[in-house]
Amino acid sequence: MSEFLFSIDKALFVFINQTLSNPLGDFVWPLITDYDKFWAIRVPLVITWVGLLMFGGRRGRTVAIMIPFVIFISDKISSAFIKEWVARARPCHEVDGVSVIQGIHMLVDCGPGKSFPSSHAVNNFAIGTVFSYYYPRMKWVFFGWASLVGISRVAVGVHYPSDAVGGAVIGSVIALLIIWTWRNLEQRFLPPKKSTVSVKEQSR
Repeated sequence: MSEFLFSIDKALFVFINQTLSNPLGDFVWPLITDYDKFWAIRVPLVITWVGLLMFGGRRGRTVAIMIPFVIFISDKISSAFIKEWVARARPCHEVDGVSVIQGIHMLVDCGPGKSFPSSHAVNNFAIGTVFSYYYPRMKWVFFGWASLVGISRVAVGVHYPSDAVGGAVIGSVIALLIIWTWRNLEQRFLPPKKSTVSVKEQSR
């Protein structure tokens, strides 16, 4: 069964990485996969974070405070624990001197890390889940971008499709658990203040 599933995973990888490869994708996918390394992206992200913290109201401040914790926890769980436990070689690695998959269309450095799950997918879906929970009308944007990042990891040659899908599930679950924990703490220690109108109505 595992061999059958791996054959499907490998076939999908080859289809995305090799069959669908084209000059436009060769330019765009590396930009998407490493978007957070560019200062042209980092600066607006920092400005957005500060804006949420200062001017986003209670909801914006909650998201701004939660995001660093979500990134830290999701990245540690995926990189330090799950990856080491699964210990899956990346498709671009060599095992006993033999390439795991031949003829990979490499667009970025393979890197020494393990394959499952894709930490890029874990982190971006964790962030996307937080933003989607507090700003549900924009969830298609957040999850759409996270999906593009996940696909990009396959397109550039460093992860299998199941690494991205697994990362999406893991990141979303981690974020939902953090949100659930925060909501419980918030209700217990930071209950919303009752408005003057509601207090007057209750006294009638």
